[in-house]
This record gives sequence, C-alpha cells and structure tokens, in this order.
Amino acid sequence: MSIFKESKIDCHTHVIDPVRFPYGKDIEYKPSGPEIGTTAQLRQVMKTYGVSHSLLVQPNSGYGSDNSCMLDAIAHGEGRFKGVAIIGFDADLASLRNFKSQGIVGAAFNPTFHGIDYYKRSADLIAKLIENLAELDMFLQIQSEHDQLSTFVPWIEAMPIRVLIDHCGRPTPDAGLNQPGFKTLLRLAKTKRVNVKLSGYSKFAKVPYPFDDCWPYVRAIVDAFTLDRCLWASDWPYLRAPQRQDYGPLVELAELLFPAAADRRKLLWDTPHRLFGFGD
Repeated sequence: MSIFKESKIDCHTHVIDPVRFPYGKDIEYKPSGPEIGTTAQLRQVMKTYGVSHSLLVQPNSGYGSDNSCMLDAIAHGEGRFKGVAIIGFDADLASLRNFKSQGIVGAAFNPTFHGIDYYKRSADLIAKLIENLAELDMFLQIQSEHDQLSTFVPWIEAMPIRVLIDHCGRPTPDAGLNQPGFKTLLRLAKTKRVNVKLSGYSKFAKVPYPFDDCWPYVRAIVDAFTLDRCLWASDWPYLRAPQRQDYGPLVELAELLFPAAADRRKLLWDTPHRLFGFGD
C-alpha cells in the first residue's frame, strides 16, 4: 500500500488566517505569502495526502497567546483537530479545564522563541502550571534547541507530566550524538512520559531534503524512546522555513526512514491515536 493511502495523523501543524483572525498589533513577526495556511487549506492538504487528523499548535508568529484562530478550527473541524495552546503561566485549574473542553490537550513552551530567561523568571508559576497540567492529564510541549531542554528536566522528572518534544529536540547535526542537549533528551526516555515529534528537520539540518544529516538523530531517538513514544509531523505551513518545503516529500521521507509498514503504522497512527484519542 502506498504511504499516501495509509492512515496518518499529523502531530504538528498551524492555522494562520489573518483575514478572519487579524494578527496582534504588538506581534513582532507576522507570517505572509506561503506561510499563511487557513483551516480550509489545511483540510485540503490533509485530504490530498491521506491525513485524517491533525494536532494544531498555536504559533508565536502572528498570534502569540491569542488562540482564537486555532480554537475556531477545532470547533468547526468535525473531530479532525485537537490543539496545543499558548497558555499563561498563571492559568489555574478552571482555566485549563476550559481549554481542555475546547479540544486543547496541552500547553506550548518555546524557548527557541522566547529564550530561557523568560522561563527562569517565572519558575514558581511554571512549576504550578505543570502541576496543574499533570493533574488534568494534559501535555507540556517544548520546542528547544542546544542545551535549553535541561532547564525543564527537573520539573519533568519530578512531576508526572506528559511531555511532547518538538522537532527531535532540534540538535546540531555537526555536534554529534554526544552533544549535551541531545543526551539530555535521550535521558528523558526513562520517564516513559516523554514523546518526541520526528519533524521540523529543516529547522536544524545543514543539508537540504532529504536532510540525511538528521537521520542519525532520528534513529537514536527511536532506539531510546521506541515508536510507542514517537510521532510524525509535517510542521505545515512551514513558518520561517529556510528553504522551500512541500507536504508530499515529507510524507515520502517518513516512508524512506521507516520502510516497514508495521513501523509506519505505529508512528503515523497507533501512537498519536493512543496519546490524543483521535478517531475515538
């Protein structure tokens, strides 16, 4: 069976629709041109490539903590979408329950965008937010690079929070598998609560598609976490992409990296279905 016909869940996409949902006035980076991807456009892409469901991620670009565009997509998505929101550090249990009732499964942290000091300054609030997320069985999603992940490890190890790591942890390919940030990521496999998105290669690769300098990191992640805790994602519509991206080749790359149909079944469907309840 062609991979385009296999059941698939995309675990990292964005919806960007400045016509219906204008960007925030104080937002520094405002997506334009091919970076814009409306809900209708995403649904068509998913239909074309055989993707039935998607985990939407609130972008810092354009919207910041205004989750309106994403929440609208979920509300009108006929069960196709769930989301990871940008949530204030001071959100209480009632606020998180409200988010959860609207199809939000977790909160996004992005030190690659904000820097680490942004999170260190609010350590007490963050600790309480993570505790509340864990109580509601919601996810903490982290996009980090270099050694940024180490800041969050004490919370991850101390509290029973489920975690999503974006884009393979964005290692530096020429720094090797023993680079501190990547070793920190692999160490978290022992918690059995951390899940890694095999995605976003263009964000850290030094060579163009098929990004083969990233492959050793993908293999190391799968070896450590197993496919029971790995997820596939496209990162559509490729905000700030350093080079042209297309959905079809990224689907084919999953087949290149995982030639066994049983492995693809776990990566593309079984694991995200179990974690997020898509299709229940």
